[in-house]
Amino acid sequence: MDIPKDLVAASAAPMVLSILAESDSYGYAILGRVREPVRGRARLDGGAALPLLHRLERQGHIEATWGSSETGRRRKYYALTGEGREALATHVSQWRTVAAALESAWGRMDFGGQVSLA
Repeated sequence: MDIPKDLVAASAAPMVLSILAESDSYGYAILGRVREPVRGRARLDGGAALPLLHRLERQGHIEATWGSSETGRRRKYYALTGEGREALATHVSQWRTVAAALESAWGRMDFGGQVSLA
């Protein structure tokens, strides 16, 4: 089962903010962490991740600084800002509301054994 692009796009910002709430990181590592929970069922590539990081930076939710990798190459590191923490809290509240509404709407519907909502 692939996850549709619009659902991936809607969840990408809260995922990135959640990752950065744990610790500062760089683009490629962030992308890898976003991909972990969906195990290849959703596509968020570097072409989509970089504009997202830039947008979050413009919004003041993250800030970037240049640092060095283990090999000495320059690497851009991202950190969550205070505004980013507030935005993350808003995202969490919104997603919990949506998830609760979906759970309520679905109840214990029978999907022919394909999906267990219990």
